[in-house]
Amino acid sequence: MSHTIVNPADLHNPVPFGYSHTAQVPGGAELVFVAGQYGSDAEGNVVSAEFADQVHQAFANVEAALAAHDLDFSHVVQLRTYVVGIDFEKLGVIGQAVGGRRGATPPTQTVIGIAGLAMPDILFEVEAVACR
Repeated sequence: MSHTIVNPADLHNPVPFGYSHTAQVPGGAELVFVAGQYGSDAEGNVVSAEFADQVHQAFANVEAALAAHDLDFSHVVQLRTYVVGIDFEKLGVIGQAVGGRRGATPPTQTVIGIAGLAMPDILFEVEAVACR
């Protein structure tokens, strides 16, 4: 892995919430930026009205985008997530989805609560930055 995740002891433990505080990318690393992915099928249709289903599909879409560059979720250093109608239950779903992919070393992440996304039935979107 070409990056280092650090959670300083002076800050709370963010890992149970599916993120880390810092990521360091060495000079010369190749960066890959993944545009916002939502819970869509191959035709762009939202897969479900359920938040958890959309989250899991959006992350599967991120994994497919990374695979196109011969990368996987272990290469992700930063996530930016957008949540319609944010609440603690939704935060838990996101934390589990990320933790299931990265375990004890999740990437950095910012969760942004918003009023809506590009289409009214989209409840979640995620952007990613990965490095090789």
